[in-house]
Amino acid sequence: MRTLYLKENEVEQLVTIPEVIEALDRAFRDQADGRAWTNSRNRLRLPGVTLHMMAAAIPGYFGYKAYTVSAGKAQFYFFLYSAETAEMLALIEADTLGQKRTGAATGLATRILSNPGAADAALFGAGWQAETQLQAMDAVRQLKRVWIVNRRPERRQSFIDKMTPRIKAKLLPASSAEEAVRQSQIVTTITSSREPVLKGEWLQAGVHVNAAGGNMLLRREIDDEVVLRSNRIVVDSIEQSKIESGEFVGVIETGRRHWEDFVELRDVVAELKPGRTSPSEITLFKSGGIALEDVAIGKLVYERAVERGIGTKIL
Repeated sequence: MRTLYLKENEVEQLVTIPEVIEALDRAFRDQADGRAWTNSRNRLRLPGVTLHMMAAAIPGYFGYKAYTVSAGKAQFYFFLYSAETAEMLALIEADTLGQKRTGAATGLATRILSNPGAADAALFGAGWQAETQLQAMDAVRQLKRVWIVNRRPERRQSFIDKMTPRIKAKLLPASSAEEAVRQSQIVTTITSSREPVLKGEWLQAGVHVNAAGGNMLLRREIDDEVVLRSNRIVVDSIEQSKIESGEFVGVIETGRRHWEDFVELRDVVAELKPGRTSPSEITLFKSGGIALEDVAIGKLVYERAVERGIGTKIL
């Protein structure tokens, strides 16, 4: 069997956010059942360049994502293998792959942790990654309004203009981050900020928070008060959070929170541990982005490509 090569534009057309949400749901259930495994991200740092690698396995498949970052530019590739034959099935350009799976993880967490009647949301960020975050929230809840929070008015408005045709909810520019949060039942951050953009004092009872932008100890999108006020803190991997989640460093080191307070997404998805237990609770999902998610969407993309005859056979 020859390896299938898939380009970014082909990945874009092959799967939708709701489909990826369901694929992640299955993968996390398999992980909870002991039928899927994931390794934490590894980073090889060299002068001027960093290589990142992350591997996982689900029933029938295993694979890894490798990407380099140099001078602010990144290149992403995903390698998919058959768990039965160990053959390399696909080599996939993985920037869009990562965008979709990161948004879908937020969608999955929002579906199981936010109040079902949540109608208003706030989104911090107006970049490319914010697109799938918005689509995922809109897919799992009947949102009426979403406030877009960004320091640059022109970028915020450009994002609203681009996304309005794709979203059921009405998109509104936020004149004040605090005001937007105080009116929202779902709040999502997808920024590269090193200083908190979301303050815990703004959160109302019953809100669900997704912190999806940072995967390095130097980045903090939410302040300590968000973590301390959260009745339930869910992460995609506790092991990876210990080495990548800057939002938790302060509260852990000062003993105000302990890792025993945290729950992994797999256990909540599989209903082995509770998520939200009352409408008034504040819930937090910290998304680090794990390899299990990459393999789950990689499988979906590959099978859809074979079904539709899309891609180029190589090797």
